Amino acid sequence: MFEASDIREWRGHDVVDQDGHRIGQLESVYVDTKTDQPFFATVTVGLPTRRRLVFVPLPGATVGPGYLKVAHGKDVVKKAPSIDTDGELPASEEPEVFAHYEMSYAPGAGGERRLGRR
Repeated sequence: MFEASDIREWRGHDVVDQDGHRIGQLESVYVDTKTDQPFFATVTVGLPTRRRLVFVPLPGATVGPGYLKVAHGKDVVKKAPSIDTDGELPASEEPEVFAHYEMSYAPGAGGERRLGRR
């Protein structure tokens, strides 16, 4: 896995699926608050007048010349939970993001958020 500081340098680069199909542009990185490691990214998708940010897991992702390749197909990512381009993911919606990718979700011991935006 890449370091959080390294992946932030890829902001604005293309995000592609495992087959090389363009999904959108990397907007931001969310780290796992337990490990402080990159765990999800948001990708800008949609038409210029109706853009939104979808969530995609970073485990299994690789970087190439000018792109970030994720381990999920374009169709799966585009159907993922999303937020407005100027929005924030409410803590109550974190489980939905994990469930979309069939990943287990557990908040912190004190009920704190699992994802933190960097």
